[in-house]
Amino acid sequence: MLRPLQIDPSKCFIAGSWVGALSGETLPLVNPSEGSTLCDIARGKSADIDAAVRAADAALAGTWGKATAAERGRMLASIGRAVLDHVDELAQLEAMDVGKPLSQARADVLALARYLEFYGGAADKVHGETIPYLDGYTVYTLREPHGVTGHIIPWNYPMQIIGRSVGAALAMGNACVLKPAEEACLTALAFAEIARQAGLPDGALNVVPGLGAEAGAALSAHPGVQHISFTGSVGVGKRIQQAVSANVVPVTLELGGKSPQVVFDDADIAAALPFLVNAGIQNAGQTCSASSRILVQRGVYDQVVEEMSGRYAQLRTGPALSDLDVGPLVSLRQKEIVDGFLAKSSDLQIVAQGQIVDDAPAGGAYVAPTLFAGVPPGHTLAQDEIFGPVQVIIPFADEAEAIAIANGTDFGLVASCWSENGARQMRMARALRAGQVFINNYGAGGGVELPFGGTGLSGHGREKGFEALYGFSVLKTVAALHH
Repeated sequence: MLRPLQIDPSKCFIAGSWVGALSGETLPLVNPSEGSTLCDIARGKSADIDAAVRAADAALAGTWGKATAAERGRMLASIGRAVLDHVDELAQLEAMDVGKPLSQARADVLALARYLEFYGGAADKVHGETIPYLDGYTVYTLREPHGVTGHIIPWNYPMQIIGRSVGAALAMGNACVLKPAEEACLTALAFAEIARQAGLPDGALNVVPGLGAEAGAALSAHPGVQHISFTGSVGVGKRIQQAVSANVVPVTLELGGKSPQVVFDDADIAAALPFLVNAGIQNAGQTCSASSRILVQRGVYDQVVEEMSGRYAQLRTGPALSDLDVGPLVSLRQKEIVDGFLAKSSDLQIVAQGQIVDDAPAGGAYVAPTLFAGVPPGHTLAQDEIFGPVQVIIPFADEAEAIAIANGTDFGLVASCWSENGARQMRMARALRAGQVFINNYGAGGGVELPFGGTGLSGHGREKGFEALYGFSVLKTVAALHH
């Protein structure tokens, strides 16, 4: 019989062992469905980050650094299988910690396992190339690990982002220091224990919980870290980029978006509707690639407003373990932020709202899903990332106006075009300013194989797919002259 995972959330995971923060301090971890404290977590600081970096360095000098690509791949595949052995346990932890409905949390566990399967299979398939050159030379390229990589992940999708970030880094032979968000770190700690039990060498993965301003800042500025991967807010991303610049190391930033779905008159509205709604309310809208703007051509505008409104009216919000359509926001602080945006919208038309169930605990961070229509493109609700279950519908006249509105924010992460016109699909794919463009769908099932990242304030660098493996490696050119 499979044993439950034994983790101590009040400790850090460094060099293969559970150790308390050197300060002895902890932080409360709150259940957003109820407002009660789940447990205490370690308050890691700069000294703990330094210990983790030294442990990662030691791993690179030892067994992990000597592992072949095939051996790394087998290790990741083994960890992926172990994740699947703990699906229910991990899903429950993620649901309680983040607040997302249980079925969505379970999907995240499966996504984590899939990332590990993909990167496990890809580890020995990242090849260099030979370059035809001058007579007498043999020239070829190698891809080598950066060394110690730092991973600062957010609270909205801990397991998925561990998979796409840590998974890719380990596949390329790096050793990782992971700083999970202080609001939601239980599955990051559980993942460390799963990896330990699967045989990952000590120090190849280290996890230090703590505050962003303490542990996160220390990791970003640490001179022993050769690459930083960060997913989170624009403001923090800017500070991290400034910090790593002092050490002249690369950084991958994924900073959110204000992603549009563009619906033309000739779209299959029945096929589009589930995507139009679900892409905005999944994880209570706390998704960097959430579709918070719905742009609709005037010929079908009234129909889309009516049908989206009908779907919104049926949405139910409640505790994560009740597994309804929408769970709570991650914290009361995030609820205050979303409520603040809603307070700025008194001049707009609310066309539909979902319901918060009657038995939702009073201390939970609940916000009813809210749909606005007729929103001016320049309004704050159409420009700023809300990170809550709020969508706006914006009418447009023609293709040119649709492109202008869609590209009319400082973000550029994801976009979607709904049309049966093949030529228009290709024009829109080129014209939309985004790192991913979907035609007659949204998200493509979240495929781990599909490079992901943004432009503008959505950040730079790419995660997922082989592009992530390239980003977690350094290209070396070798030129040999034969006498």
